[in-house]
Amino acid sequence: MTRDQRNTIEARLLQEREQITKLLGRYAEQHEEEDEQEQSGDVTKMPLHMADQGTDTMQQELDAVMADRETATLAEIDAALERLYHDADHFGICERTGKAIPFARLEIVPWARTC
Repeated sequence: MTRDQRNTIEARLLQEREQITKLLGRYAEQHEEEDEQEQSGDVTKMPLHMADQGTDTMQQELDAVMADRETATLAEIDAALERLYHDADHFGICERTGKAIPFARLEIVPWARTC
């Protein structure tokens, strides 16, 4: 991998990391707002129909799953940055085959560990 390619991958990793961090921040803010409403005793948040309550519960579970997925992706990005910074000569090498991961794949998924 050339220096320009490494710089491109590093920029993509940092960009993806920033986007995920912002997204996780929004999830956290939304969760804090919901907690504050529950603690304040604000009855306007309480759904008037059981179906509304089910929808709210489903949305909360979906948000939790998405936050977990984004957290896992963030860990992969951090691991990729660690590999890039500490062992740049071996960055982009498939962990299964030992061959170079195609640059086109790394452009799409810069934290990829395999071909």
